[in-house]
Amino acid sequence: MLKSFLFNFFIFLFALNFAQTYEIQYESSYNGKVQPNQNPLIVWVNASENYILNLKVKEQKNDYPFEISKIEKPSNTIVSYGFLNSENIISTSDSESIAKQNFEFTSETKKILGYNCKKAVTKINSNTIEIWYTNDLKIKGGPSSLGQNLGLVLKIERNGNSATTATSIKKIKKTGIENIINKPIKTTDLLSYKDLLWKSRFTTLKVFENEIINFSDQSKSDENIKRFANGTIILKKVKFPEISQGENIFVELQQQSNGDAYDRTGTVFFIPENKSMSFFDGLEKGAKTLPVYENGNGKQYQGVISTENYDPSVEMMRFFTSFGIDKFNHIQLKGKEWQMTNPFRQDITELKPSLSGKEIWVGTFIGNYDKGGHKVSLETTIHKSDQIVHKNNKVIPLFNTTNIMEMAGQDYATMFNNDKGLFVEFNLKKDLKNAQLRYITTGHGGWENGDEFIPKANSVYLDGKMTFSFVPWRTDCGSYRLFNPASGNFADGLSSSDLSRSNWCPGTVTNPNFIHLGDLKAGKHTIQVKIPQGAPEGTSFSAWNVSGTLIGTE
Repeated sequence: MLKSFLFNFFIFLFALNFAQTYEIQYESSYNGKVQPNQNPLIVWVNASENYILNLKVKEQKNDYPFEISKIEKPSNTIVSYGFLNSENIISTSDSESIAKQNFEFTSETKKILGYNCKKAVTKINSNTIEIWYTNDLKIKGGPSSLGQNLGLVLKIERNGNSATTATSIKKIKKTGIENIINKPIKTTDLLSYKDLLWKSRFTTLKVFENEIINFSDQSKSDENIKRFANGTIILKKVKFPEISQGENIFVELQQQSNGDAYDRTGTVFFIPENKSMSFFDGLEKGAKTLPVYENGNGKQYQGVISTENYDPSVEMMRFFTSFGIDKFNHIQLKGKEWQMTNPFRQDITELKPSLSGKEIWVGTFIGNYDKGGHKVSLETTIHKSDQIVHKNNKVIPLFNTTNIMEMAGQDYATMFNNDKGLFVEFNLKKDLKNAQLRYITTGHGGWENGDEFIPKANSVYLDGKMTFSFVPWRTDCGSYRLFNPASGNFADGLSSSDLSRSNWCPGTVTNPNFIHLGDLKAGKHTIQVKIPQGAPEGTSFSAWNVSGTLIGTE
């Protein structure tokens, strides 16, 4: 009877030990300094499972989205739970990663929280990771998937400077995990899980999806999308949410050739409608109905500068299509694996004051005379971010010489062939602090002596005084050869897409220059742009597409 009692007692102790759950709290440090205001990691671990979360999740005070990881023992299957919002939980599992981990075991030991620890080392993506683990508690787990097969991991150090270290260990009777994972769970594959979780971290506003921009008299508007200039302009009304100071905005366009083999000027823009006339009026009624700019060279340029009653369109992003991407990928060159899609993406946070809480027309233009044209998808994304570069609360459109209505008769920007160039008067109702001119410029004229291939200085004058002068010139165009399958090849061993150009390359975005203007007083001011535009030769001529938007803080 005594033997039976002792046997049962030891079975009870074993089961108690097996079922014992520990809560371990970890803190992060960098170069030995504990990071302030951190949200400590929490691990709940026993012999059958290991949950990884953080203090705010434990207290159910965390913002969405967030994750909880569970490692099932002894299979070492990682189950990830993604909480996208208050109603949607997704999960995926991975039964292979932990088994693939390799470690170099060392003879180094030390004590952490009184427990004897050993050190193992591994390398991940060129990072050296040190794992300090203990076998004193007879359980295996830790604050990440690393070392789950070694023992209880109490410290992880990356590259000798970034560390996650246990600060407390205590026994608990119940984790309360059932109060957190308490809704139906949608199971998905690993890649879909990562994609859904990633996209839940920001707001996406879809604008266009696989829309054709071409030149055809068959192009017609529908209830969702307006088409102008024989289909070379597409336009849609977009409602932007209120965007806070701590949020950044990006615009992203995906482009493929749908028949056009050439590099073309493209722009993503929005239309201000704060005045009695807007660029939208010109789209509906014709370019000749827009205010005219004249500088004495005998030409009239429609809708390019702001006036008392009109604001030009505002460029969100200037881009240039590549030579025939996707449609012409059948062209074979040894060692060239062509890209399938041209992605254009740019931070446009400085335009936030004109977008936040507004419902506005957003459009895309690609200048082409091809019936197949191009296929595009466009979206904007809004991200919470600690990076705050632009704090302006004011956006003032000044000029945009890109002839978006080119295929509807809007003239090319050749106004820089005389000394006046482009001249704009504007009136500030209030003082504007930290004023900057968001300036985008590209030179065009695609023959040997055209301004596309000749460096030319751009000079900007504020109130008659030169404020900034530079030569916009791109020398990196050859880096994008794999986006340009239909680019012509020359006898000198270069391809057309390799050639340096006046601030643009086929298959790339042209970045804005932010020209500091200082603090501007309320009242009248002028902005002037001068460029020594080259003379025409026969039917060939040069032009400069420049856009300028004044940003600052009132």
